[in-house]
Amino acid sequence: MENKSAFYRRLTQQAVAIVDGEPDVIANISNISALLNMELEDINWVGFYLLKDDQLVLGPFQGKPACVRIPVGRGVCGTAISENKVQRVGDVHQFEGHIACDAASNSEIVIPFSVKGKLYGVLDIDSPSLSRFDQEDEDGLVSFIEELQIKL
Repeated sequence: MENKSAFYRRLTQQAVAIVDGEPDVIANISNISALLNMELEDINWVGFYLLKDDQLVLGPFQGKPACVRIPVGRGVCGTAISENKVQRVGDVHQFEGHIACDAASNSEIVIPFSVKGKLYGVLDIDSPSLSRFDQEDEDGLVSFIEELQIKL
């Protein structure tokens, strides 16, 4: 079995190849959410929320129906976008103001991303397991998004 850093390098290469040459952001992040859903283990939701004015609006995702609008600054996603900083939460039930779209979710990682240098939204990944995401996952996913946003 490959180690996490090798896994995320391979995943990043796959994602970059998928979006290469395709200018439509929505089409690209649709395929990226499908790729992540297919490749990541122990997750129950993966997708994107897109920044529109003072809120995040549901974008392409894989999983159960989700909250459609999240105010900037509220919940894990809203905090990530307002601070433009990764939020890795081992137990979402302990996160002040957590918005529970799916009661089965117990941990979450949210990574802000930009398109053409402008803050565009967040990648949100949920897991039914507590503390599913560690520092290696965070580093791998941040690198994944950094490479990907160059192509978006």
